Amino acid sequence: MKKINLILSLILLVGLQSCTKDMDVVSKDPTVNSEDVLFSTPAGYKQALAGVYGNLSLTGTGDAGSSFLSGIDAGTSQFGRCLWYLQDLTTDEAIWSYENDGGVADLQRNIWTSSNPILLGMYSRTMGEVAFANDFLKQSTPEKLSSRGITNSSDIANINLYRQEVRVLRAYAYYTMMDLFGKAAMYTENDAVNVSGPEYSRAQLFSFVESELTAVIPDLKAARTNEYGRVDQAVAQMILAKMYLNAEVYIGTPKYSECMTQCNNVIAGGYTLNTNYLNNFTADNDISPEMIFTLQSDGHVTQNYGATTVIINGEVGSLENNGSALGVGGWGGALRLRKQFVQKFDGPEFATDTRRTIFSGSRSIDITTISTQSQGYILSKYSNKTSMGVAGTNSTFVDTDFPLFRLGDVYLMYAEAQMRRDGATNTSLTPNADATSLGYINALRTRANGASVASANLAFILDERARELHWEGQRRQDLIRFGKYTTGYNWAWKGNSLNGTSISDNLKLFPVPDNSLKSNLNLTQNPGY
Repeated sequence: MKKINLILSLILLVGLQSCTKDMDVVSKDPTVNSEDVLFSTPAGYKQALAGVYGNLSLTGTGDAGSSFLSGIDAGTSQFGRCLWYLQDLTTDEAIWSYENDGGVADLQRNIWTSSNPILLGMYSRTMGEVAFANDFLKQSTPEKLSSRGITNSSDIANINLYRQEVRVLRAYAYYTMMDLFGKAAMYTENDAVNVSGPEYSRAQLFSFVESELTAVIPDLKAARTNEYGRVDQAVAQMILAKMYLNAEVYIGTPKYSECMTQCNNVIAGGYTLNTNYLNNFTADNDISPEMIFTLQSDGHVTQNYGATTVIINGEVGSLENNGSALGVGGWGGALRLRKQFVQKFDGPEFATDTRRTIFSGSRSIDITTISTQSQGYILSKYSNKTSMGVAGTNSTFVDTDFPLFRLGDVYLMYAEAQMRRDGATNTSLTPNADATSLGYINALRTRANGASVASANLAFILDERARELHWEGQRRQDLIRFGKYTTGYNWAWKGNSLNGTSISDNLKLFPVPDNSLKSNLNLTQNPGY
């Protein structure tokens, strides 16, 4: 599905939505077709399906600055960008120079409140995905197909497959809400529009997502047999694996054996490590055999200020002006690395590690003033050039897809789950990775030109996840699972302190945005806000 016209598809789908309280989706385009026109043909259903996917990549139906979310700016509501901000910018991995940008300073200093615009953008965009999914499911029932004269068995089979994919996308949206906010209003295709949904707790969301994914997996296409960018069995299995790995955080019950089972299912799907680590982050990373699911980006077709456009332009250093090497113009040193992340690559075994795309030059490793772009090292992990060195189609909006799920993560998830299943704890220094886990760990180390290891404990896994998966929207979740997010580990500017300080445990969850509380009185605020 790479390079498809998601914009047209999103225009068509947005036209069918109305303001639905906390799922505030509105159309500003009076020319869009009615639902009876859009869903009158099998091709229309395919276009509507692309619209459900498109909400994860786009913000609106106009240019890159447009947003169909009522009263929310495009720059603070693109799904991938918001996800990256919340999962990585709130941790030891990165810092954003321009703190006048709405909501950024509060996030990266860990002093956010329920009025933060990025939190509202994330909440609204994700619930918008639920709205799009539910509408598609309403419009694709057997009764609807029959009433519209869609009776060809092949067409019906295709639309039924679309339905299963949409259920996975909805489950992923609720998984995201469970992880970030710990609660959400529940809506399904069976609910009336313009009605406030009941609040589901973390445990209720866990149960819903688990049951949905388990139910649809048999009816999805096998791994790597669907169009690129579309859901298959491995995507659903990956979401389950993520849930099970974090189950102790989410519901207080360990599910590490279940996580290992789902990791094995994904690994059996035929994915292989890309022989070149950095080719997972190039403008043609859609051809990487390691990718399981991505957020699509195209500098010509799907222009938006999404995760990879922000990251790659942000990587360009204020002193180095290295945009030409990355295929972009750059934003004057917007992103830099915090000291504690850089130190994860200390040691001779990482001197030639291909994952260490850190440049120091004449820079200081310490960032004593966040607005001083010359302080702090810079990174060049992502690129808007292809694996053959050809620049992307646009020097601002990149062609590089954002890797939500890839095989390297699965290997490390399996190893961690095995170790925890076999008794490892966050405070234990005893290495207990078995032969299979060490094989997965060392496959990644060998690819990176790093030294293989003979043993591993959980502390090693946490650092190795940072080395392998930095800037991929994983870090906050990892630090919480390892008990290092609020206390026990500090980084520069954590808790609004130059050298870092402990923060309150309530910050393991983000607050429900004020506007969302006002629009649905069934919702309650998280403790501490």
